[in-house]
Amino acid sequence: MAILELTLVPIGTEATSVSKYVAAASKILKESGIKHELNPMGTVLEGDPDELLKVVRQMQEEVFDAGAKRVYSVIKMDDRRDKEAHMEEKIKSVNEKL
Repeated sequence: MAILELTLVPIGTEATSVSKYVAAASKILKESGIKHELNPMGTVLEGDPDELLKVVRQMQEEVFDAGAKRVYSVIKMDDRRDKEAHMEEKIKSVNEKL
């Protein structure tokens, strides 16, 4: 199980607001059924690494389809093999140490 954080930055758009592009990409993610959580600076996804990377590519294409001429993507992935990891557990572990 992997946890991936994705930030998609549309470039070459007519306006400075990017919410319509984020919404378009988020619809792809919602339809995929992959567990995810939107945050102010990106989206966290949880699942099989191959499935996550496949849906990331679909999300990038959706941003292009929404009118962006260029898409800058930042991907961070934690692919842990020694035990199953979940995004909530990572947050809980830090909070317990505060």
